[in-house]
Amino acid sequence: MSAGIANPSTAEYDLVRDDAGLVDRSDRLRMTFTGAQAAETLTGLVTNDVLALQPGHGQFAAALTAKGKVIADLRIFRRMTGDFLVDAGVDAAAGLVAMVRKYVNPRLAKYEDVSGAVACIGVAGPHARQVIAHALECSPATFDLLPPYAHCDVPFGAHTVMVARATDLGVDGFDCFVDAGAAAALRGALITSGATPAAAAALEVLRIEAGRPVWGTDMDDETLTQEAGLDTLDAISYTKGCYTGQEIVARLHFRGHVNRLLRGLRLASMPGEDARVIAADADVGGVRSRAFSPRLGAIALAMVRREIEPGTAVVVRSVEGDTTATVVALPFPA
Repeated sequence: MSAGIANPSTAEYDLVRDDAGLVDRSDRLRMTFTGAQAAETLTGLVTNDVLALQPGHGQFAAALTAKGKVIADLRIFRRMTGDFLVDAGVDAAAGLVAMVRKYVNPRLAKYEDVSGAVACIGVAGPHARQVIAHALECSPATFDLLPPYAHCDVPFGAHTVMVARATDLGVDGFDCFVDAGAAAALRGALITSGATPAAAAALEVLRIEAGRPVWGTDMDDETLTQEAGLDTLDAISYTKGCYTGQEIVARLHFRGHVNRLLRGLRLASMPGEDARVIAADADVGGVRSRAFSPRLGAIALAMVRREIEPGTAVVVRSVEGDTTATVVALPFPA
């Protein structure tokens, strides 16, 4: 697996890292789950403990195959009304929808794809809360105590915006969920309040620096949850009840370990497509996401053998030749 190389300008990068960038989340899948058995149904599908969620809180989780491989990574929000809003990245959407259709009995938990009816607009950066507060005419303190994935409802004209804490870019951030009919007005208000549309390349660099794997590039349905580091991202509960793939996840946690892990690479130069990581003349893994960081230079995420510890000097080999790199723990050091 490999992806295009993000190469933002310093100004594009600094906008989100130091100020406030408007983040387009329109391509993400959004689904609602309602009904008396919605919580029980969801908790039986994913790696985290949905039953433990109180209204106004949320969590990161994964949906797995029976062999513990990742079908999708997703966010689950228990809304103030008690029902659930679930969202997932564009590449993970098809697998998640297929799993829901296969396993969810709509008589017990009604589910609906609301991607077209509910919009999501994010603001990321140190000034995100001030921008959103100004646009929604509320105090920035409204959002100060929200932990990751927690959310609150704020009026916006005749509509309500669900503002959720989002930290996937390694900077402070919030995602605003609103009726699609009000999305253009909300976007305009956020821009007027100081958010500048963020370049996709800058967001990609920040995601890689934060060590956040994306499904379809850094992990897929041949990747175990712990290989992708989802356990370190609080996506797994080891105390909840049964769910698809639980036996594999629990066995690795309590009795063993995975043989490879997602690591960061700081590279002397950017490798080509399908690059391999070489240590002591042995192929120890492959490069996944790649980017040029204005702060760190050429960087990448790589899935490598677990014995390749941070600090290890390696060679990265591609059709364009060899380059050197140093393995780093994720997230990349500040």
